[in-house]
Amino acid sequence: MEEEQQSAGMADLAARLTKRLADANRDRNLVFSPLSIYAVLALLAVGASGETLEEILRVLGHPSRRELEDYVERLLDGSLDPDGGGPTVAFACGVWSDLRRPLKPAFRDAVVGRYKAEASSVDFRNDPELARAQINAWAAASTRNLIDSAVPRGTVHRNTHLVLANAIYFRGKWEVPFYKSSTKDRPFHRHDGTAVDVPFMTNHRKYYHYMAVHDGFKVLKLPYESSTAYTQRHCMCIFLPDARDGLASLLDKITSSSPAGFLREHLPTRRVKVDQVLVPRFELSFRSSVTALLKDLGLRLPFSHRADLSEMLNDGYEFRVQDVFQKAVIEVNEDGTEAAALTFYDVTAKSSQYPPEEVLFVADHPFAYFIVEEESHAILFAGHVVDPSDATGVVIPSGERSTTK
Repeated sequence: MEEEQQSAGMADLAARLTKRLADANRDRNLVFSPLSIYAVLALLAVGASGETLEEILRVLGHPSRRELEDYVERLLDGSLDPDGGGPTVAFACGVWSDLRRPLKPAFRDAVVGRYKAEASSVDFRNDPELARAQINAWAAASTRNLIDSAVPRGTVHRNTHLVLANAIYFRGKWEVPFYKSSTKDRPFHRHDGTAVDVPFMTNHRKYYHYMAVHDGFKVLKLPYESSTAYTQRHCMCIFLPDARDGLASLLDKITSSSPAGFLREHLPTRRVKVDQVLVPRFELSFRSSVTALLKDLGLRLPFSHRADLSEMLNDGYEFRVQDVFQKAVIEVNEDGTEAAALTFYDVTAKSSQYPPEEVLFVADHPFAYFIVEEESHAILFAGHVVDPSDATGVVIPSGERSTTK
């Protein structure tokens, strides 16, 4: 029960972030990693005290820092050494402190020991560009070069004292791959009523899939290949509204009460015969400041002059979080999925129902998706597709605030 409550906290945060990012990007494709944001906030909790720590724990859904650390450590340990040929899921955490701002021993021990973080000293004051290059090199290595320029020029500067980051890499093959020879261009209907021809993947007709039909939407679960029953099970879940313009109302349903409970109750649990499955092939990238979204969710103190991050650095200065960024990419094709995300922040001084006998699952209009680890219900990646033909990256600067409250 305790594990279920802890995973519910992360699933709830993931769903609320998904809703707010979706509202801010209704006409743009979206991919992000809730788990990476969760992990980097857990790193922040290690260095926080007082009301700041209480606020972080409340947003993350944990009663204590120790329980949060135990939970994240289990997630990291379970994925760093996957057993038996399942998907590759790799996490990495990094901490870069200025040469003149040594880490407190207890903070270093916690982030290196429990979070397996790589801790380094860099010269932010005299050479911030070299420090940025070192962080980007770490990001590229941690994401198998899917993300090679996560930290843009000017993000870190001579007043930066500390940067904390989490990277996640995922690569999985479908348990039942799609046939490349069957992929054909078909129309995908956008929100605005226009259509664009994109490649749609399909299996043979009358194949058995994990699928459920609910009031107003369908859910298709696509498991990733795993060679043993003991390996963590991962899947992609596609939530397809019945209405072509129904994505926003579907996300409202998911986030209206208990998002974790909604996802758990509506995911398919058995295979049923599906007449035809059509899913677009897509490749997306996304970069955004998530600071405004986190503030909307109640995380305000770490960004303010009231922040208590006194457990991080030795020099006695008061600090606050300047901004939180994430860059994520995903590619979904006939063989499977490859995805990566990097989340980082810099610290500066304070200045179910089942389908009928025959049914179609045709994802030819905007839909939401989640990549889920089924035992813990950890959401590794989430997003939506509104135009599979558009692979261009979206950049939301830190000054652009969410309009959703």
